Amino acid sequence: MRCIDLSLEKLDPAVLADAGVVAICVGMHTATRIAIEALPRIRELAPHAHLCVYGLYAPMNEARLRALGVGTVLGGEVEPALLALCAALRDGAPAPQRPVVSLDRIGFAVPDRSGLPQLSRYAHLVLPDGGTRAVGFAEGSRGCKHLCRHCPVVPVYEGTFRVVPVDVVMADIAQQVAAGATHVSFGDPDFFNGPTHGMRLARALHAAHPEVSFDATIKIQHLIAQADLLPELRACGCLFITSAVEAVDEDILRRLDKNHTRADFATAVALTRAAGISLAPTFVAFTPWTTLEGFLDLLGELVALDLVESVAPVQLTIRLLVPEGSWLLRLPGFPERLGAFDPALLGYPWVHADPKVDALQRELQALVMQAEAAGTSRKDLFAAVWKLAHAAAGRAAPALPDTAEAAVPRLSEPWYCCAEPTAQQLQSF
Repeated sequence: MRCIDLSLEKLDPAVLADAGVVAICVGMHTATRIAIEALPRIRELAPHAHLCVYGLYAPMNEARLRALGVGTVLGGEVEPALLALCAALRDGAPAPQRPVVSLDRIGFAVPDRSGLPQLSRYAHLVLPDGGTRAVGFAEGSRGCKHLCRHCPVVPVYEGTFRVVPVDVVMADIAQQVAAGATHVSFGDPDFFNGPTHGMRLARALHAAHPEVSFDATIKIQHLIAQADLLPELRACGCLFITSAVEAVDEDILRRLDKNHTRADFATAVALTRAAGISLAPTFVAFTPWTTLEGFLDLLGELVALDLVESVAPVQLTIRLLVPEGSWLLRLPGFPERLGAFDPALLGYPWVHADPKVDALQRELQALVMQAEAAGTSRKDLFAAVWKLAHAAAGRAAPALPDTAEAAVPRLSEPWYCCAEPTAQQLQSF
């Protein structure tokens, strides 16, 4: 068996030539776009291989994947079906017919990461003093018990979540620490879907590797409901928490079914700061309901909460993605606002009623890409966004407060789940 990471490596004709099975993991929208681009070349290099695509984004893109020659599509708890597929084909049997999505409870094994590129080739942790740490990845749970309408987890798991046993997670972390990791990024959709399990993981990590720090993703409502756990989370090594805030507009929050308010966001910022943990909010800054004034309001709230350094600039450019199966399609009247499904986008395109909003999003996206390539600081880039957004609204930009907001720990590659692939990623194949 050979593993190729298409975000970092090129397709190897020698490896694929005799392949009997090629299985592609699509855990995020970017990975799925890469897979769609790579599949024709994979079919050319491995003409006799059975193609399988598995992961969170596989079920919602089943039709497109099968049109590209994929024989097996798997989502949810995929490992038993994936093993059964490989065993059957190895023995000369036909590919077994399995449900596309399975949420059956499974026995978890420690991931074999020996075939992956070195950790140094992946994102690293950047500390406030400029120091860096190698980052490992661990999965303490899958799925989510919440039903946020725009979330890609919801169409597959539909409110179900599954925990990975603590001993399996710790064994996985141990092998990554041995490979040089000194920080762990927990990839759970929500670390506090099961707060008891989450704290067991945090305590076990700190007990086994007290020098290793970590980060996790936690909903705003969970940060508030489990506020008493935050100081211990910090004591166990938590440096920052990513939280999908998405918006500060109450109407947009309601449409997305986020189950928190603007005031809750401010409360969560105060709670995490009091515990000594940085909050890294993420946003879907541009939606069909976003207005120019609303976008300025979002920027103003980030200034008021001293979060300019905490927000990756790309978060101020994210445009709502509506994939096949999205629960946004259940919003009354919303499907009528969408165009026909676009196989290239892997989503339903939409056009804002105000052309100025779409124009601003495009300008900001170009600005952020250029500025980040040039190494512009978050503070200076935010100031540029601030001026451009006010100009789009026909307003003079007020002077930003001259504050010395402290740098925060962050990953070298910003996290966002519904994103377009970069040109570098698409060069892999």
